[in-house]
Amino acid sequence: MEIKKDKEHWAAFALLLVNLIYGASHVLAKGVMPVFLSPTVFILFRVIGAVILFWMLIPFVKRVKLLSSDLLRLAACGLFGVTINQLLFFHGLNASSPMNAGIIMALNPIMVAVLSFFWLKERLTLTQWIGISIGAFGAIALTTYGTKTMQAQLGDLFLLGNSLSYAVYLLLVKPLMQKYPPLVVITWVFTFGSFFLLAFPPLYGDLTQTNLQAIPWFIWVKIIYVVVGVTFLTYLLTVVGLKHVSSTVASAFIYVQPIFVIAFSYLFVGMGWAADYTNQITTPKLVLMIVIFYGVHLTLGKRNFGNKTNPR
Repeated sequence: MEIKKDKEHWAAFALLLVNLIYGASHVLAKGVMPVFLSPTVFILFRVIGAVILFWMLIPFVKRVKLLSSDLLRLAACGLFGVTINQLLFFHGLNASSPMNAGIIMALNPIMVAVLSFFWLKERLTLTQWIGISIGAFGAIALTTYGTKTMQAQLGDLFLLGNSLSYAVYLLLVKPLMQKYPPLVVITWVFTFGSFFLLAFPPLYGDLTQTNLQAIPWFIWVKIIYVVVGVTFLTYLLTVVGLKHVSSTVASAFIYVQPIFVIAFSYLFVGMGWAADYTNQITTPKLVLMIVIFYGVHLTLGKRNFGNKTNPR
């Protein structure tokens, strides 16, 4: 029992680290797009780089045979967890702001709960439905009132789609974590995701307009951080976390992501590492962030680390 608790605590630490890395990336990645890389080309760097890194580690993992019945689920994980998820996030971040991206990602636990209700037939209490309604109100208010331009509103809608796609991924990948080593799962998820991304036609038009020689070294540092830290390390830590905690608990750690975004916005502008996005951290947005947090809190209810979901 003590060993199990230790694993759950380490899983919690891994998921907290994931959201710290994501919080920094919201600010750093915004400075790369669209001047140096289009969102789609940036995603290509992320996915191909991560696929190479994951396959380099595979020889160090015990060989397992994938069941043919799991290949379709792995492909779906690649589609929702990599291709759709990242396309919507980077295009959303490009049009919106780091602050909005962090707040909207906090809605992920609500989306997991709603999907669990319809997909896994999990019962939701009246309190949870109230929480879902409050979270939805906060998201709508953030997109309409808190965002002033049509382009930014479209970016917020992309970010909402990204959060929903990631919720689908969390539910799809959970049963695979019980059957295979996490590294095997995430390697195949990214491999399938790369196939879907390479089949995305706009990618090739953006590639022809990309001038890699014009990218300065400090932008390359940000790109490498996103590829190695935000893509490779975070997905690996997430699947390790999902090995020991439920999908709902895993998604709850996104609570802290907007807080990290705010902290890094001030830190990086003070260090000269990023443009000044602090003017986008307004009082109305902070109020809406608290509203969404409260909605997520009500939706999660009282859950234990050992509470496993059992997706079909």
